[in-house]
Amino acid sequence: MSFNASRLVSVWGGFSTKWYAALFDNELLIASAKISLAAALLSATIATFLGLLAAVALARFGAFRSRMLFFGAIHAPLVLPEVVLGLALLSCFVALGIGRGFATLVIGHVTLTMCFTTVALLAALRGCDPALEEAAMDLGATPVQAFALVALPQIAPAMASAFLLAFTLSLDDLVIASFATGPGATTLPMRIYSQVRLGVSPQINAISTLLLGLVALALGGSALAMQAGKRRGL
Repeated sequence: MSFNASRLVSVWGGFSTKWYAALFDNELLIASAKISLAAALLSATIATFLGLLAAVALARFGAFRSRMLFFGAIHAPLVLPEVVLGLALLSCFVALGIGRGFATLVIGHVTLTMCFTTVALLAALRGCDPALEEAAMDLGATPVQAFALVALPQIAPAMASAFLLAFTLSLDDLVIASFATGPGATTLPMRIYSQVRLGVSPQINAISTLLLGLVALALGGSALAMQAGKRRGL
């Protein structure tokens, strides 16, 4: 329907790309797309880094005293409904007196996606042989150097997959963004949802097609990264 020359969904008016041209003249949709992409890139980067730290703590630090509490706190967003998580974040922001905007949007998306990056990276770290890091330390490397030079290259494909997964989840999110963001930081899914309630515009079809294509590329990149990691493992 995004290539339909007719404005009516039920009528085929011939092949046309005019709605894509009209889309790039729509400043509101373009601004929302930029906000969504910026938030997705930033939140995915932070979530991947924090997920790596959490995975290292769970995989390398043994049975420390608060391990079960830490494990439960990390994995809680996996089982919590997004509405509950969004309401909890909103209550937290209000209690702390934090104005909602781009920063709170990123915090909300990091909270949502960090559990997914932790699960992916924890599985990758458990598949690494600790003896290789021990051998590096026997040769004079510090624990940090051994991890950075030995373990980190082994889990690099998993890190790429975790980043792309977090990016996709953040880009597609509507519920958490509805609670965490303010009027000055409307994301693309929120903009689409608000306009669809008034009727489906061909421009919405066009930007939805582009969004689906971007998500498909991200998932394809994640799959290729995982396959590359498996081939290296062999």
